Amino acid sequence: MRVDLVLDGHGPLYGQLARALAEAIARGRLRPGERLPSTRELALRLGLSRRTVNAAYERLRSSGRIRGCVGSGSFVEASPPPPRPRPAASAALPAQSAYSRRGRQVCTLHDLPGRPIPGVRYAFQYSLPNVNPRLSSAWQRTLAKVAPYVKPNYPPVAGLAELREAVAEHVARSRGVVCSAEDVFIVHGTQQAIALAARVLVDPGETVVLEEPHYFGARQVLQMHGAEVVGVPVDGDGLRVDRLPAAGAKLIYLTPSHQFPTGAVLSPQRRRRLLDYAARHGGWIVEDDYDGEFRSDASAAPSLQSMDRDGRVLYVGTFTKVMFPALRLAYLIVPPALREDVRAAKWAADFGTGALEQSALAHFIRSGAYDRHLRTAVRTLAERRAALRAGLARIGALEVLDAHAGMHLMAWVRGLAPARQRELLEQARRRGLGLYTVETFYLQPPPRIGLMLGFSALPATDIARALRLLEDALLHVRPPRTRRVAFA
Repeated sequence: MRVDLVLDGHGPLYGQLARALAEAIARGRLRPGERLPSTRELALRLGLSRRTVNAAYERLRSSGRIRGCVGSGSFVEASPPPPRPRPAASAALPAQSAYSRRGRQVCTLHDLPGRPIPGVRYAFQYSLPNVNPRLSSAWQRTLAKVAPYVKPNYPPVAGLAELREAVAEHVARSRGVVCSAEDVFIVHGTQQAIALAARVLVDPGETVVLEEPHYFGARQVLQMHGAEVVGVPVDGDGLRVDRLPAAGAKLIYLTPSHQFPTGAVLSPQRRRRLLDYAARHGGWIVEDDYDGEFRSDASAAPSLQSMDRDGRVLYVGTFTKVMFPALRLAYLIVPPALREDVRAAKWAADFGTGALEQSALAHFIRSGAYDRHLRTAVRTLAERRAALRAGLARIGALEVLDAHAGMHLMAWVRGLAPARQRELLEQARRRGLGLYTVETFYLQPPPRIGLMLGFSALPATDIARALRLLEDALLHVRPPRTRRVAFA
């Protein structure tokens, strides 16, 4: 029996595995009466712990999708019980988002950007990690090694001391960040880091600047906190500092080392002017260095935080890009003046981040395994980026923006009106190719059709095949122009 299972990266691993198996059953890839692999066998195949597989099987048994028990094996149930109908009274209740203005605002986009596209063979999905089977095995061993020593009580609100120290040393060495371990807060992903900054620094109605285009998740968080979001355009040198609001801004969120999504790097001159602007207006800067470690050259600009002399920059980094999204660990490095305020906000949010994963990650970094994996990932991404750029150079219909880091490239489609974007996406989907566009990252509609071309999860051979499908779809919606030549 061979069934491909795709873990969606949301929530605990046992839940991801249970959902993947439930989908395989629903789609008929696992048939009624078919025997599932033993928990030991499936754990070995997927590089998971046996406890994780046991928990996934137990969830499927409780939902009626499989039957059996330890010793006799587990089998797909002939007909899972139908879901219980909702009480009739619930139909009269309004949707939850109807109760909150901010809820309505954040829920306007139900098709969240970057999600997997069903029914396609290839997809230029962005922000996916580089899949390395060795990483999964090494991580499982590390978890098993540290688990007996993890204390069962609540972890420190700011994070385990050993991980905060490891992060401070790592960012000082790799990104020039100036901080002590006391300035480091371990958080549940970049979203929580931005949310904590907003909770501490921004009052409803205050002006917050985003790059235009920008990371959509940051906009969601800031709007939920009631901020008045203003977009400032980006060019080849990053944020147009000369276009910042004359009256000042309470907070500026940006991605200066690899602008999302264009890939631009904020120039040294603009970095200095931006820091001067924040100090002059009493504002704050959130520097999101979401994939600054994935540079394939030696020209990486130092972090904006390393140039800050006034204590105005909060620095955000994440482990989900280097490791895997299911880890949900990131860090927020704050100026000393904000330590206690951020600590209080973090305590109010969740009492602290899980100690087991923190302890394992600290060990992973200290042992050198993190740096070894990072070096491998940088080499692999450089090869895939080069393959993508070489293939795109042969497609005249695309204008590719320059980028030497990260896990995606952005390209504008030449000679095709924005009104035909849906047609292009549909033609690509019919050919088995999933495409992602950039309009979600703009406050105002972009002037042209823009594509996000993620390559981190695609081997070079798949990149070449996907580009052929893209070129064919472009030819269908944008046929080559013909010239009429008259002969005398």
